[in-house]
Amino acid sequence: MVYASFDSILDQGAGGTPGYVDGFVVAVPDAKKDAYLAMARKAAGMFEKHGALRVVETWAADIPEGKVTDYTRATLREENENVVYSWIEWPDKPTRDATWEKIMADPEMQPGNDMPFDGKRMMWGGFVPILDEKLG
Repeated sequence: MVYASFDSILDQGAGGTPGYVDGFVVAVPDAKKDAYLAMARKAAGMFEKHGALRVVETWAADIPEGKVTDYTRATLREENENVVYSWIEWPDKPTRDATWEKIMADPEMQPGNDMPFDGKRMMWGGFVPILDEKLG
């Protein structure tokens, strides 16, 4: 099991009960946190515009060292980098697929040379929720 604690740096959207979730993990240089957050805000607006229920970006607060693997090893985190854990909640997979197609075709959303992280070390995947309990 890999675990850690993260501070929320962006939580956008009304939320709801997601039928599909995209998850992302990436190492970001500490010096590029503001640039990452600016990029995330722009992307979150685009995702929400096209049907995302919620976009959450978090910045690692406590990343324990694991015995077999951990967030540092999984992301090949270097000195002066931190880990971002983020997710996008969707009503369903078809909405997610259609939105990604639009996002990838949008010239404003194309990655440039000024990406605030190394995309080769980014992990992502799509997930179907198996438990969605509201606590509190």
